Amino acid sequence: MSTPQSIRLTEIKLPLDHSSEALHSAVRERLKLKADEIVSVSIFRRGFDARKKSDIHFIYTLDVVTTDPAGVLARAQRAPKLAAHTAPTPDTSYKFVTRAPDKPFKRPVVIGTGPCGLFAALTLAQMGFRPLVLERGKMVRERTKDTWGFWRKSQLKTDSNVQFGEGGAGTFSDGKLWSQVKDPLFHGRKVLQDMVRGGAPEEIMYVSKPHVGTFRLVKVVEFLREEIVALGGEFRFSSQVADLHIDAGVIKGLGLQDGTQIEAEHVVLAIGHSARDTFEMLHAKGVYVEAKPFSVGFRIEHPQSVIDRARFGPFAGNAMLGAADYKLVHHAANGRSVYSFCMCPGGTVVAATSEEGRVVTNGMSQYSRNERNANAGIVVGINPEDFAFDALGQPLCAEKERGHVLAGMRFQRALESGAYTLGGSTYEAPGQLVGDFLKNTASTQLGSVEPSYKPGVHLTNLGNPHQPSLPMYAIDAMREAIPAFAKQIAGFDMYDAMLTGIETRTSSPVRIKRHEERRAALRQAHDAAARSEQNPQRYQSINTQGLYPAGEGAGYAGGIMSAAIDGIKVAEAVALNIVAHCNVH
Repeated sequence: MSTPQSIRLTEIKLPLDHSSEALHSAVRERLKLKADEIVSVSIFRRGFDARKKSDIHFIYTLDVVTTDPAGVLARAQRAPKLAAHTAPTPDTSYKFVTRAPDKPFKRPVVIGTGPCGLFAALTLAQMGFRPLVLERGKMVRERTKDTWGFWRKSQLKTDSNVQFGEGGAGTFSDGKLWSQVKDPLFHGRKVLQDMVRGGAPEEIMYVSKPHVGTFRLVKVVEFLREEIVALGGEFRFSSQVADLHIDAGVIKGLGLQDGTQIEAEHVVLAIGHSARDTFEMLHAKGVYVEAKPFSVGFRIEHPQSVIDRARFGPFAGNAMLGAADYKLVHHAANGRSVYSFCMCPGGTVVAATSEEGRVVTNGMSQYSRNERNANAGIVVGINPEDFAFDALGQPLCAEKERGHVLAGMRFQRALESGAYTLGGSTYEAPGQLVGDFLKNTASTQLGSVEPSYKPGVHLTNLGNPHQPSLPMYAIDAMREAIPAFAKQIAGFDMYDAMLTGIETRTSSPVRIKRHEERRAALRQAHDAAARSEQNPQRYQSINTQGLYPAGEGAGYAGGIMSAAIDGIKVAEAVALNIVAHCNVH
């Protein structure tokens, strides 16, 4: 439903150094209004156009409250150019699909406290369903201390690190809050609004590429937990789920590693992409799991100033633009796709392993994005048929086991163990200068780019064909891609740029397949409640009723925002099924 007093204007272009009055001036000019006819102007979206480095400017979408909305819309109808960018402001508020019934019901269980699990639990709590939330790791502040302890002293705690603990893997990232998923019901705005209530900067509601950063995410995560508890939810930390109780394909409960047994009829499985022991348990219990593609590669670091100059030209360093990012793709001659992943402007490369004797990298930034280097994953897509062989092309399993659904997990472990050895078996990461990598020469000393990875970097040859850190098809594809990327980002192939290995946790190696929304239902209904009535199995495991695979670990999201949105959708499905069950009984 539209708000009649508010008008939405799109494509308002202003220079980077515009004054605060410029927005009102632009509105008056566009709508032919006097100053006293404008009640208020608010920003719905702000992006920038950097296609021409000599003319970088902001592009605004504004919501205007005016004393004469009918007159404005009538004039717009008579002027096609004005009509194209003028319309009533749509209602983008989130609508809860139901409320908890008055009848008794078994409270839903949420496994995992990454963005998917937290927003599933929050949405359930806000509807009155008092969820029980289980997390194998620790509270976010204790987890942060453990993670920094590993980075500084190489003391790994396998249930409290970058991958495991309150907040999930996204806590130690750039905190990116945008996604390309379709969001007709405005779940994403609910995520942003809840995060702003929790202390995230208000600008995330309107900037085109919002981000938060690790330290601010910690406070937001704590706020979300406190609200869930205040609404009747319960958290249990250091509580790893070790077993599911399934009877005739129906979930009946679960067992914790400490022996605790919990009855449950609705279980949200938001375990993240690194819960390998849980993947093994699910497969052993007969829950349908299938292998899926993912990507592997390195982290690449450049001076942030190099990226700023390449992207913004004379506007490099402009405070309104901030640190520049990039997004790159190259299709190599050997058929592999190479692309940038999780680009972190002004950030650091971090140690992201969750298992002893293995090395994994990731990237993160603080909100300020003011560290010296820019970093990103440069990764190569791989498929299930690749999982049977290690970096040297040697079989990882017997031929009859090569199609195993968990083969991707085995492939990841083999690469991570190899990186640990290549790095000196001390949790230092193997590293190499880009120029040496392109020439297939081992690096022996650092150049102008100081690697940010802690515990440290051990210089080597990442692409040595006799001891490669990744399969040679990936090495070959990246050696082709980096010079190609330099044609888009000047200096991308600079000799002293730093490669740090390896990146393997780009996404889950499995998909825990679930019933999806039917296309017919999507065409016929625009709200979650109506869709659930047409497809009551929505979001449940295809062979385990009451189990709701969700988020990155289940293979249905990729990043903080898409995972959080998926958590909300699954929570809606859980809530509607609980209500339907109570109504029947």
